Amino acid sequence: MVRLAAAVLALLLVLAPDQSFAQNRPEQAIVGAMQRFVNSLPFGGLLSPSPPPPPSPHAPPPGAARFVPPGDLPPTPPAPVLQSLLPPSTPVPYAPTPDQSGMPAIEQPGSTTTIGPAAPRETALSLSARYGAESPSITGGIVWRVYPVRPDVTGSFRPLREERTASPVLQLPPGDYVVHASFGLASAARTVHLGDVPLHETFDIPAGGLRLEGRVGDARIPKGQISFDVFRGSQFDPGEKQKVAEDVLTGDVVVLPEGTYHIVSNYGDSNAVVRSDIQVHVGKLTDVTVTHRAAVITLKLVTDDGGEALANTSWTVLTPGGDVIKESVGAFPRVVLAEGDYRAIARNDGRTFERNFNVVTGVDGEVEVVAR
Repeated sequence: MVRLAAAVLALLLVLAPDQSFAQNRPEQAIVGAMQRFVNSLPFGGLLSPSPPPPPSPHAPPPGAARFVPPGDLPPTPPAPVLQSLLPPSTPVPYAPTPDQSGMPAIEQPGSTTTIGPAAPRETALSLSARYGAESPSITGGIVWRVYPVRPDVTGSFRPLREERTASPVLQLPPGDYVVHASFGLASAARTVHLGDVPLHETFDIPAGGLRLEGRVGDARIPKGQISFDVFRGSQFDPGEKQKVAEDVLTGDVVVLPEGTYHIVSNYGDSNAVVRSDIQVHVGKLTDVTVTHRAAVITLKLVTDDGGEALANTSWTVLTPGGDVIKESVGAFPRVVLAEGDYRAIARNDGRTFERNFNVVTGVDGEVEVVAR
């Protein structure tokens, strides 16, 4: 546009026909030359100069030179106006949108909105477990853990989620995960690909329960006096046995994978030990009662039959073959012994005393050693 105005002004100076008139009436000469130039253009209709002012009655004829005081000069005509090719637009008045009550909504002041990064989308992963394809669902006691498929920078696999409900629903970003389900000492794991569609995974955990207790004859051994260790496989299988549970107390339920196990029952802390094989079945609780042939014996060193026990006495209980079964120190040591024959040796104040005795199943009692 600037270049067009410069060209027009140059042509005006060239096309002015009357130099003297241009000197006396420069404004009219410029306007006349501009009009002639614009009319010669193909788009001359776009530029429309304002009509020139009427000639002054005191204006001299063309070609006459006369001095005109500055105050008598007519006003400078306005510059040409660029006309738009488009029709004029009519402004649309603002009308607030009415709310649900029919009243116009109140225009709220403008506020600045901060657009942050989009939140990562998540997909639902629902989990459940059962004892087997034809077995019922597991309704409790499961621990679910979700791990990444690759370790972290330290080389460790750290769980991303942990749930202890039977059938959890987890919200996770799409991707690959390792899902681990533990049910007691039984477990199952698999890799899961989570996409944009909710996913349900069912885990089969073929396991059963084992509940143990001990008895002597018809009497139940009190809790805390007996414990159980559980090993995988039969006691008659060759090789070293893998211990899967230890120090299991009476009445505790141990969940194990289906299979054969052998139990070592320890009554007391000496030689009252019983071993037995058991079978764990899928989805069933197996009650096992271990029967011990033993008794509880209390040892006393006395000066006379039925007398007071001497303190600071060291005791050793041996089998008839000389194998040491139990060693203790005290006035009234208490020892659980399997049924059989034994020899008790007492040492006190530099002197040694001994006695043979017999243990009968279920018959608890005292064994006195007389110091003489």
